[in-house]
Amino acid sequence: MARALFLLALLLGTLTAAKPDTRTTVTPAVKVAPASEELKVKEEAAARKRLLQKKTRLEAELAQIDRRLNDETVWQKIYANHMAYLKLAERLRGVEAKIRRYKRLGSRRYRTKISELENEKAQLGERLELLKDYAQNPFKTLIKPKEIEKVPTVTNPVAIISAFSYMKQLGEQLSRFENEIAELERFIQMLENKAEILKALEKIDPKDAKRTLLLKNTLRELDEAQEGLDLHKTALVVYKKRVDEIKLRLTSQIKEQAKKAGGIGVSILGLLLFMLLFKWLVKRTVVDNERFYMANKIINFTFVFIVLMILLFAYIENVTYLVTVLGFASAGIAIAMKDWFMSMMGWLVIMLGGSIHVGDRIRVDKDGKLYVGDVLDISLLRITLLEDITLTTYKHNRRAGRVIFIPNNYIFTDMIANYTHATLKTVWDGIDFTITFDSNHKKAAHIAKETAKKYAKGYTDITRKQLNKLRAKYSLKNTNVEPRIYTFIEDNGIRVSVWYLTNAYATLTLRSTISTEILDLIKEEDDIRLAYPSQHIYLDRAREKFCLPPEAEGLEGAVRL
Repeated sequence: MARALFLLALLLGTLTAAKPDTRTTVTPAVKVAPASEELKVKEEAAARKRLLQKKTRLEAELAQIDRRLNDETVWQKIYANHMAYLKLAERLRGVEAKIRRYKRLGSRRYRTKISELENEKAQLGERLELLKDYAQNPFKTLIKPKEIEKVPTVTNPVAIISAFSYMKQLGEQLSRFENEIAELERFIQMLENKAEILKALEKIDPKDAKRTLLLKNTLRELDEAQEGLDLHKTALVVYKKRVDEIKLRLTSQIKEQAKKAGGIGVSILGLLLFMLLFKWLVKRTVVDNERFYMANKIINFTFVFIVLMILLFAYIENVTYLVTVLGFASAGIAIAMKDWFMSMMGWLVIMLGGSIHVGDRIRVDKDGKLYVGDVLDISLLRITLLEDITLTTYKHNRRAGRVIFIPNNYIFTDMIANYTHATLKTVWDGIDFTITFDSNHKKAAHIAKETAKKYAKGYTDITRKQLNKLRAKYSLKNTNVEPRIYTFIEDNGIRVSVWYLTNAYATLTLRSTISTEILDLIKEEDDIRLAYPSQHIYLDRAREKFCLPPEAEGLEGAVRL
């Protein structure tokens, strides 16, 4: 019993202690309502602040993208022109519709209105004409790969250079096309970023009609740009395949021509080595310089001719066509290049006839002018002559040392004399002097002849041997090579003419020597006097000797030459 009472008391105490706790718990619940409402307001203010900050950030990003679109690319400006064209075209259609409507009404009160609309229509037409290049989607029309021109065909080594240049040009065109497409891709990427920003701003402020319209235009521009990009990517694939195909074909042709040129080069090199070896053998075999020079010319000409034939048949595809064309053109070519052909014919005559050789001394008479010199070279078109100091230069030109070029065709039309033809190396030269009538002309002639014999003896013997060799080729009747003396009665005295053989290359030297010797010997003789312009007084004895007429008595200052 006592135990039950204790338990009951303990239970009542527990219940009594629990009541304050219940009141304490309920009281705070009543005070929470004002705190939660304040917190909600703060949260809404913070959210609005975050939205405002986000909007500000997005607008800043949008402004930055707009700047990049305007500054870094031209597409934005081009598309703006396209949109301007579309707006003008739409406006023009509206004006035209109004004009038709007013004209159907037919009322006079609309005449002024119709005139204003016509003027507006004309202005719009002019503006559209200026923007006609932007009528179509610019993303499709402004990017175009350059048309591939006619692909060259590599048929000779020279064409290899043009082929490499063409392939480089194709590579540059392809690279330019790829860069334009890459630039369009960057522009599209910026447009996508702009569209995302506008969408985000529309969520923040859906009532902004201006931004909504901007988003609509941006999406339209993005669609058109993407459409153009897809088209150009497809064109790029096709263009790449075409360029690769052309490069592959040209590379194959270049390799083929390089191989062919290498084979021809080896052939020409072998021919050159053979020619050099043959020249070496000829040089060792032929002792005479003139013969070696002629053989060297023939070898060089043959080598050049063979090389030209190799190149002709190697790189001219249709030789018969070339021959046909040259056949038809031969008449015109012969007229236009008459002198050239005549010079070539003259060269053949000179080479085959042997009338002139390198080293010969020749004289050329052309239009009254005389040129004497040594032949330096005989080419296909002309003879090269080195003018020397000779009797001709002493009497006529008073110039020497010039290099004179004589066309080969002159041998058909002008006089060309060879002083050293065949084996002859000597020529006849003569000295003339006049003595008075009372001089001992026989002694003067003897002095001149002996002097000539003395100095010309060596050349006389040489000429005798040379003429004996020429008998096998020419008919020689007069082979007298001894000095010859002649005397003639002239108006002013007795002329003595002595002729002798001398070196064809040094006629003036021997002439000067013999002239000096004759002059010295004549001065030693009292009965020989040279005749020259002078004055003599004839006395009676002189008149009787020369049978002067009586009226000559007293004549003073009679002139005798």
